[in-house]
Formats: sequence, structure tokens, C-alpha cells
Amino acid sequence: MSSKKLGVILYGPPASGKDTVTQALKELDARYDQFARLKVGSGRATGYRMGTAEQLRVLEAAGDVIYTNSRYGNTYVIDRPGMDSAFEAGVPVVHLGQVDGIRALVDAYASDWAVVLLWCSQEITVQRSAGRGDSDTKARLAAWQATREDLDAHPDMRWDLTVDTMATAPEESARLIGQLLAQRAGATTA
Repeated sequence: MSSKKLGVILYGPPASGKDTVTQALKELDARYDQFARLKVGSGRATGYRMGTAEQLRVLEAAGDVIYTNSRYGNTYVIDRPGMDSAFEAGVPVVHLGQVDGIRALVDAYASDWAVVLLWCSQEITVQRSAGRGDSDTKARLAAWQATREDLDAHPDMRWDLTVDTMATAPEESARLIGQLLAQRAGATTA
């Protein structure tokens, strides 16, 4: 890949494969790594930087909040210092379930973002959620519906790649995303 800042945004409902595809990307190339959003709240800490309401206020006062959303009783934050660190470390993979979050990130943080739609049915969300032992499958189904409505509300949203994770293996998804970024890197050096 080139020296140009390349990043990946994975959009999709809960259990659409964002974690699994990110792991496959990391196995493909160690420079890929999930962006750990700041999480203000409780519950699962894996994949997040746990923070406080005071930390969030400080980031907001400094103008360093790119995007926030609330779900499952928590606040999730994409922050400029965190994003800077992620790009210094490699190629960040940002997980989002809101088109407004994609637009905020693309508009506020200069990079060549590959925006990928990962999709699965509600039935697969239920199966995958149960399979991984989620205790909040009902909330994840509500989030699936909210993601579907969000997608329907933004028919003008353009995707660099769309992947049906019911039909495409994580390794193939990662290969396609890697190929997309390699093409972009090549285009910047040609």
C-alpha cells in the first residue's frame, strides 16, 4: 500500500460480520486493525477504549469529536486523537451502523475511505447473536431494524463494495476489501 492514508469503514447491522471480516483483514495484512471507539457506559469492553462522561466533555470542548451515537444504553465516540493514533498504527477499520456516522467521518477526517456495506438477514442476525452468546439479541434485532431503516432513508448512499455475508466467506470479503484498497493505493502512486 502507498503512503496515502487509507481506511476502511464497515457498515452493517449487528452480526453482519464486521468483527469477523475485520479479523480476516488482519490475517490478510497485519496493518489492518479495528478502530477502538471510545465507549462511555458499561458492558462489553473488548474492542473499545472505555471512557468517562468527563473525557467526552473534554473531547467535545476541544472540537475533537467526529461522531457520537447512543445504543444499548452507551455512547460510542469516534474521536480525532483516537483516529490519529489508529492511522499511525496502520489501516483503521471503523465499524458503523449509521449512514450519518459514515458521512461525518468521511467529511471530518481526510483519508481515502473504502466504504463497505456488509449485510445479512434478520434471521442470520438471530442465529449469529445466539451462537456467540449475546444476552441482548432482542436489542440487536431492534438495531438491525434501525440499520435497515437508516439504509432505506439514504438511497443516495454510495458503497465502494457491497458484501452479502450470508453468501460470502469472511476470507473472501477480506480479499475483496484488500483488493479495493490496493487499487486505490496503486492509483495514488501511478
